[in-house]
Amino acid sequence: MRQSFLLFTFYFFSTVSFAQTAAQGPVGKPKLVVGLMVDQMRWDYLYRFNSLYGPNGFKRLLNQGFSNENAMIPCMPTYTAVGHSCVYTGSVPAITGIVGNNWFDKVTNRYVYCTEDSTVKTVGSTSGAGIMSPANMWTTTITDELRLSNNFKSKVIGIALKDRGSILPAGHSANAAYWYDGAVGKWITSSYYMQSLPAWVEQFNKKDLASMYMSKDWNTLLPMSKYEMSTADNKPYEGVIRGDSNGVVFPHKLSKIPAAYKYESFKTTPFANTFTFDFAKAAIENEGLGKGSVTDFLAVSISSTDYIGHAFGPNSVEIEDTYLRLDRDIADLLSYLDKKLGAGNYLFFLTADHGVAHIPAFMNENKIPAGTFEDADIARELNGLIDTVFGVKRGVMSVMNYQVYLNSTAIETAGKDMEAIKKLVIKTLKQKPYIIQAFATDDIEMTALTQPQKEMMLNGYNPKRSGDIQFTFKPGYFDGSVIGTTHGLWNPYDAHIPLLWFGWKVKHGKSNREVYMTDIAATLAAMLQIQMPNGSVGKVITEVIK
Repeated sequence: MRQSFLLFTFYFFSTVSFAQTAAQGPVGKPKLVVGLMVDQMRWDYLYRFNSLYGPNGFKRLLNQGFSNENAMIPCMPTYTAVGHSCVYTGSVPAITGIVGNNWFDKVTNRYVYCTEDSTVKTVGSTSGAGIMSPANMWTTTITDELRLSNNFKSKVIGIALKDRGSILPAGHSANAAYWYDGAVGKWITSSYYMQSLPAWVEQFNKKDLASMYMSKDWNTLLPMSKYEMSTADNKPYEGVIRGDSNGVVFPHKLSKIPAAYKYESFKTTPFANTFTFDFAKAAIENEGLGKGSVTDFLAVSISSTDYIGHAFGPNSVEIEDTYLRLDRDIADLLSYLDKKLGAGNYLFFLTADHGVAHIPAFMNENKIPAGTFEDADIARELNGLIDTVFGVKRGVMSVMNYQVYLNSTAIETAGKDMEAIKKLVIKTLKQKPYIIQAFATDDIEMTALTQPQKEMMLNGYNPKRSGDIQFTFKPGYFDGSVIGTTHGLWNPYDAHIPLLWFGWKVKHGKSNREVYMTDIAATLAAMLQIQMPNGSVGKVITEVIK
């Protein structure tokens, strides 16, 4: 009798304890991990606009969380797809296969977009914007490893305006990845994940929030006199929002933008960031993220910072205003997570996929050297030269990702010497006043380069997908228009990114030790006690987990 009573008591309290544990979430782990990537966020934005930030956004992350002040990108090109894949795989293009947003594939002999997948269909609209998947990425992500760690009980969802900002972080085994279709102003996905949108996504889309946000003009959040960290509003080297009759100056007449491209122009406004956060909170709510017995993961990427940054540049009133509004959006998200999951029950990190260069015309205006060139002009010149000297037409297939892709098929068919053509191309590139160095990509290790450049180029070189010849420039120079700006190089303005940790088991502090975006996945793996992604080269940032 006594033995039966003890067994009953043990069973009763074990059951109650288990029920309480399930209700409270995973034992010794966060209920939810939220990864927030801010597309094109330079590290210095944390401090450049700090005096105008509120207390509960960036300042809360800095004052209560842990900041890796010297987080760097360890590879190039520093583009969106590369940055997102590196953060979540803990790896580099040499291993992941994601060598750029686009590349020329030497196996299939055609141009490839990083997330294209002709085997799937768009779900949520009739456009081709959903013919996407993570198939081109060769490695697992930290989100894949979380799912693998508990036999796929964790829910993983990726969200971003850009398909690549959603798909690559969510990984191969995600429950869902959603991105924005600018043709219709709706969130969509692909048949890789599901055959139809969940009812809650359909209901969200029916609200047509993009139209609501675009019904009001974009004026500065604060009086113009407060924007002391920006140059004058009216600058001829800034881009415009398509259809904005007011051009480069405030207020931007969003309400007057023609309906034909209203939804596409929406992406180049700070309100599309808020729209993304709206959808992220809807996903948490409707998918019950953080409510199960295991850790869930929400990977969010904010894309409009990139669209606005490309058009107006990092010294514009537009970008300063965008970050002041983003600060409020982040504060609102943290407050929501506090109420929904409880402060300290979720793990939050913020980083970026890359930074951005100042607009060269702005730099020249202030007597600082900088400039632009066009890939197409280089390709045209090289093709003419190769045809003249060797009789090979279209000897260059493409100039992209700061590399030259030679047409090996045409060169071999013509019976010409590939090495001789490479030497001609390299000699021609070196004669450009803005190019410092040019070399065959398979000779990176033997080329005279500074160590950071050499390591980044080696990490970015993939024999199946990279070009045949790499070239480097003077600082401040890049391929692009004289209007607006871009990114992609090894320089600190492109490669120095923020990295903030907050929430579950994160103590306040900061470190100036150099770490890399590839260390994020390894650190998450250590905190969650799971395996690193299968191509990871990162190391645990021990300061964060002490």
